[in-house]
Amino acid sequence: MATTKIHLLRHGEVHNPGKVLYGRLSGYHLSERGTAMAERVAEVVADRDIVALVTSPLERAVETVAPIAAALGLTPRLDEDLIEASNNFEGLTFGVGDGSLRKPRHWRQLRNPFRPSWGEPYLEIAARMRAAMDRARNEAEGHEALLVSHQLPIWTVRSAIEGRRLWHDPRRRECALASLTTFTYDGASIVSVAYSEPAADLLPESGTSFTAGA
Repeated sequence: MATTKIHLLRHGEVHNPGKVLYGRLSGYHLSERGTAMAERVAEVVADRDIVALVTSPLERAVETVAPIAAALGLTPRLDEDLIEASNNFEGLTFGVGDGSLRKPRHWRQLRNPFRPSWGEPYLEIAARMRAAMDRARNEAEGHEALLVSHQLPIWTVRSAIEGRRLWHDPRRRECALASLTTFTYDGASIVSVAYSEPAADLLPESGTSFTAGA
């Protein structure tokens, strides 16, 4: 059976000075650091056997795939199933001290963290992401495909595939900005999962200073 690799790439850093939960809102673009992250990934995957590029329709994902498409000479296609999870707190800051959690009217939305009650159910996220991956696998059978998505969808489908519970502490997700989560298929079966961070030194928490244009 053919060996196929599906790379799930989280988009680069977003310009978000207001620190709102932007979710599916339009108008949120990559920061200069985020663009540098996308360019780094393009350098890393330029020699891979990638024959298909697929992206979430949100601006930050489309902007992340652009330098990769240029490096590989491929035209990305959009797939709505790769979009960010819906969230009732979109457009708000989210926190106890100075965010939306200060307001009692929001508390009812936290009543069920296992579904979760504040947004798209985890099971639905996992199902649509798996559908997008299956389409890409068929498209790139025997080769590789790269799909640009978002942290929660990527972590949710990985957790489902690896047999973990879907509800979790967001701080424990292994899915940094511009990271690659790679699924290797033998035919239609996933036989291994790998994780890498091509732009680790560009992450804000890396301690490395970033200068635009450097």
